Amino acid sequence: MNSPDTAIRLTQYSHGAGCGCKISPKILDTILKSEAIPTSHPALLVGNESRDDAAVYDLGTGEALISTTDFFMPIVDDAYDFGRIASANAISDVYAMGGQPLMAIAILGWPVNVLSAEIAQQVLEGSRAICAEAGIPLAGGHSIDSTEPIFGLAVTGRVRLDHLKQNNTATAGCLLYLTKPLGVGILTTAQKKGILRDEHADLAPRQMAQLNKIGMVLGKLPQVKALTDVTGFGLLGHLIEMAEGSRLSAEIDFGAVPKLPHLAEYIAQNAIPGGTHRNWDSYSDKIAELPDERRFLLADPQTSGGLLVAVEPGGATLFEEVMRDYRLPIIPFGKMVASREKVIYVQ
Repeated sequence: MNSPDTAIRLTQYSHGAGCGCKISPKILDTILKSEAIPTSHPALLVGNESRDDAAVYDLGTGEALISTTDFFMPIVDDAYDFGRIASANAISDVYAMGGQPLMAIAILGWPVNVLSAEIAQQVLEGSRAICAEAGIPLAGGHSIDSTEPIFGLAVTGRVRLDHLKQNNTATAGCLLYLTKPLGVGILTTAQKKGILRDEHADLAPRQMAQLNKIGMVLGKLPQVKALTDVTGFGLLGHLIEMAEGSRLSAEIDFGAVPKLPHLAEYIAQNAIPGGTHRNWDSYSDKIAELPDERRFLLADPQTSGGLLVAVEPGGATLFEEVMRDYRLPIIPFGKMVASREKVIYVQ
């Protein structure tokens, strides 16, 4: 669906794009650092400590409440698609905990003197469409007048305690899978630079608008030992969080990593997001030697990326059957191993 004014290109009104707007892991460490003595909240099962995708609160009934928020600046020019992608991205945090989303609240920042209210309305229409696909209401929200367009959601979900998944519970030997291919940061940067070929224009938006609903299924599988989604820190950043949280290292087979087509063409034209370089600067010391062409993909910031799944080897067959039913990649791209000098090794 096109915005009311087809001459408007939303990406030209923001300095960043999608999850590439995220503050780098190194700076985030500084922001989150605190000298305060942590306050005890026994019912808070997941908070800041694990760098997980959402907060989780024990309801005392065998179920827990999941709470998350995510928002960013436009990664596509079309307002309706922007609303869809930002919403799928926010809802993904609930799926990444093995949970079921219940409702969403909109977060809107809009430069009202620059972009019309009708364009913002299209953003919300896109959000409503994705919320409907997820089976939840867009139940309200909050808006401000801002210098750049911003949109996202606060999402509430629920999960049975025995289905809760986290990113720091992998075990040595776990096989690693990714439910969506990498490369949306490269393609959207090519679009912003004006070099994306017309026949490739729909590759990234179509993938970014796909819901990670399979997370609700994976939550029920005891073979799935750890789960997270891959967003602004790139595959390497989120795998570092999983490995360090689990006190392990990881080995990646680069050839087996799922990738969108045509990426080499745009890497050759330097369609590398600024977020890729910020990511690499933040965690390169934790990665074994890596050629640039591999780094550009593995540190590429993803928006509404896939789920990163750690599966115990004995459960791989059943897990792959589930993935096949959802028409998702069934080939592992790596494994978790005992802790070594570096956190991640790429072959």
